Amino acid sequence: MTPVEQKPDGDHNSTPQGVSDALRLAVVSAGAGDPSSTRMLADRTAAAVSESARAEGTAVRTDVIELRNLAEEVMVAITSQFLGEGLQRAIAILRDADGIVVSTPVYKAAPSGLFSSFFQILDNDLLIAKPVALAATAGTARHALVVDDQMRPFFAYLRTMTAPTSLFASTEDWNDSALSARIERAGRELFLQMSIGFEHRLRESSWDKYQHSFGSAGGKETEIRLDTDMMRLATGGAA
Repeated sequence: MTPVEQKPDGDHNSTPQGVSDALRLAVVSAGAGDPSSTRMLADRTAAAVSESARAEGTAVRTDVIELRNLAEEVMVAITSQFLGEGLQRAIAILRDADGIVVSTPVYKAAPSGLFSSFFQILDNDLLIAKPVALAATAGTARHALVVDDQMRPFFAYLRTMTAPTSLFASTEDWNDSALSARIERAGRELFLQMSIGFEHRLRESSWDKYQHSFGSAGGKETEIRLDTDMMRLATGGAA
């Protein structure tokens, strides 16, 4: 299996809209096994996004990033800042996505180290305003608060737009209709955020209002703005 899987989502018996017209959804799964309950939760969430889109006459193209296939490249990137081909493809998918579903197993009351490491090596500006649905799995319900207690603040730091509904599935949740209802709700929320083009509209109108790390904004962070209060004071003018 390749690190990145590409597939059109939705009704496979009909021809979806052209890829250029479809919304693009990225799924990031940190499941360690194959099959994986973490990947299953991510896939069900992606299917819910596609179902909401289909109800509105919209197509969704889904690209899946399996982090277990990128584990070696992630470790190399952390220690050397070198990005392998698999990571470069994954980053391009996230850059072009209109929305993202992220799903991780929980180990020792925390998201998996692979999951956290992958997002820590990304460019600081890559995910600004991206709509994101958060999901996690564990063997016990004791870890249910990890999504809101740890994942939500983490993705807030990355300046994403997280869907209001968090998803968590322990072993006993899979046969519970409440999980299906939450997945459907989270999928609907993510689709609506994607469909209004929130990320693209915000970046076009407010990109220069964000603080950018040196080298993270394609050189734009080095441009000098002369119309700020600080620059007016520095040149002897009134603030």
